[in-house]
Amino acid sequence: MNVTSIKANLDRKFERMNSAVGDLALVESFAAQRRTVAERLAAGKALRDQVSRKAHATYEPAADRDDPVATLEAQNRQRVQKLVPVRFARMLASPFAFLRGSAAVMAADLSTTPTTGMGVAACGDMHVANFGAFATAERNLIFAINDFDEVHPGPWEWDLKRLAASAAVAVRFMGGDKEQAEGAAQAIVRSYRKSMRRYAGMGFLETWYDRIDEKEVLDTLSPTMRRRAVKAMEKARSKGHVAVLEKLTEQVDGEHRIIEEVPLIVRETHFEAGTPVKVALDGMLHSYIESLPIDRRILLSRYRIVDAARKVVGVGSVGTACWVILLQGVDTEDPLFLQVKQAQTSVLAPYVDHKLRFEHQGQRVVVGQRIIQGSPDIFLGWGNADGQYLYVRQLADMKGSAKFSEGDDEGVEGFDEYCGLCGWALALAHAKSGDPAMISGYCGNSDALDEAIGKFAMAYAKQTDQDHEALDKARRSGRIRVAAQETVK
Repeated sequence: MNVTSIKANLDRKFERMNSAVGDLALVESFAAQRRTVAERLAAGKALRDQVSRKAHATYEPAADRDDPVATLEAQNRQRVQKLVPVRFARMLASPFAFLRGSAAVMAADLSTTPTTGMGVAACGDMHVANFGAFATAERNLIFAINDFDEVHPGPWEWDLKRLAASAAVAVRFMGGDKEQAEGAAQAIVRSYRKSMRRYAGMGFLETWYDRIDEKEVLDTLSPTMRRRAVKAMEKARSKGHVAVLEKLTEQVDGEHRIIEEVPLIVRETHFEAGTPVKVALDGMLHSYIESLPIDRRILLSRYRIVDAARKVVGVGSVGTACWVILLQGVDTEDPLFLQVKQAQTSVLAPYVDHKLRFEHQGQRVVVGQRIIQGSPDIFLGWGNADGQYLYVRQLADMKGSAKFSEGDDEGVEGFDEYCGLCGWALALAHAKSGDPAMISGYCGNSDALDEAIGKFAMAYAKQTDQDHEALDKARRSGRIRVAAQETVK
């Protein structure tokens, strides 16, 4: 067999492999990837003739735009009904909280905006609170995206626009003015664009191995922001399973038990469909273990289950099934907390043509996270229980994230620097799953895209204010039930 035929056979094998596993890794075909960087940059630049960068500045709600409250109510039909009022209460806290909880609303709005047709594994719920510090398997801290419930093949523009809009809304929430809000949105895009240009020139393995580690984070920040980041890193490093054990449990008859805090932490006896929790979780763990590599199965087999409780988390996830399982190793001071979350169909799915080859929504979340985060949880996996798709990760493992407070003038100061880190992390995620050279070729070296998406972000911030008011109007009219504030944290 000559070299030419060997190469042809390898090409066919690689293409089959790409088809089999490439659902969320939306790089072009292997043949297209073998074009030079210069050729791919030029191909991306040529797309400006079809969709100008200025075209991204405009946001106009569709004439037949769905009622945002109706969209949320439709989602709620698939959720734990007694927790729906908690979800609404959290979303009503501010327009920023509303934006975080309304990924489905914005996905529909983004679907009407122009795109270049270049796909990535899109996060689907991109916002400035969806980033944080995490421990790698080597126990080093990195900065990356932290929630992948909505990950799905989609246009790179949707993630970038949602992230930029969230920055604008967050600035206004913290007390900043319109100029600062638009500046933060532009900082997101500028960092994304410059980071993508760097990834365009890197090798595939080099990009795959790239991390935004603690040193790189600190090196990019001003002295004031660096001091804040050091404190945040120290706090994240102090968080672990033993710390969670002390916070979430108490000793009962010599065993740790999760402390109930109704309605946010509850030791349920049955799932919504009536299946006993013990039976459902036992079945889930058996299916979950099958999704793990053998070495992780061996490690997990050394632990025994001690307790489990339903726990309300986040804003957008409220009402979906979420459980905390406490496991114990050699003694009571060797805990492991696993978080079991329900995975529903991504909010992006109705608006993209790409269909996944697997139906398990938990697998979608796990595969997406493994591709675009780079250093995922060692216990990340998926399973089934009571007819629900679920995925599993550690509840606490040296994790930390930024906090945003209403009227926080100090938070506005230096926020652009934080936005720069978010734009960088998003570019890395997209570079791992898309074609960084083509995306970079389109984005260019000027600030044209920064200014365009900055304008979009301000327009969508106004839309968010209106949607938040619509939800509050639904509360005042009695259309929706909202939990009392003392039950919501």
